[in-house]
Amino acid sequence: MTDASPALLLLLSLGLCCPGAQSQKYVTVPKFYDSKITHPERGKPLKLECTSSADSGISWIRQDKAGTLHFIVYISALSRTTFEGSQKTSSRFQVSKSGTSYRLQVNSFEAQDEGIYFCTVNFNQVLYFSSGLRVFFPVTTTAAPVTTVPTTQSAQVTKRNVCLQSHEAETSKEKELNFFCEIFIWVPLAAACILLLIALVITIVLCQKTRRRRCRCKRPANGKPKMKPNMPSQQI
Repeated sequence: MTDASPALLLLLSLGLCCPGAQSQKYVTVPKFYDSKITHPERGKPLKLECTSSADSGISWIRQDKAGTLHFIVYISALSRTTFEGSQKTSSRFQVSKSGTSYRLQVNSFEAQDEGIYFCTVNFNQVLYFSSGLRVFFPVTTTAAPVTTVPTTQSAQVTKRNVCLQSHEAETSKEKELNFFCEIFIWVPLAAACILLLIALVITIVLCQKTRRRRCRCKRPANGKPKMKPNMPSQQI
């Protein structure tokens, strides 16, 4: 039988949903063999007990924290045992039978043995489940950490650190504001300079064109310079 058997899970759910008085009639709730024990101890043996009025034997089943079912052992009415994997013995468990009492002992209880333990009885082709016995290590509570009041020196150091951090934050904000201000100032100035440079270039080009036109207008039509007529010399 495998560790996680769907058939076992289905049968267990049916047994838990509808236990009724018939289940209590044939099998009782598992309990600690030693009534003084309420929780297992790590590395120590733990004995559980379950009684049944049926003469068909019982099976021990454990449900772990994840809800997976694990078959442990079947004990017949003649005290014959069948452990997981059809083994006759087990190094982890010991079983015994005395009258209608069926006992299961975990030789060295560890974390892997924690879970809810059930007893099942197959009587007249009907499978009866007991209620579960929770077997877990006791929950350990950790003490809250002690908070120490800071001394005057540590308080001053803390305040100084806070002031330094706030000053650094203000300095970074001022740098960001200065950067944005410089952008808003220099970008329009640069644009104005570029516009003035373009206007200056356009003005120079237009002036050169106008000067060339004036120079062309002063030349005669035939391209020769005009000669002044010779004036007769006056005789005295």
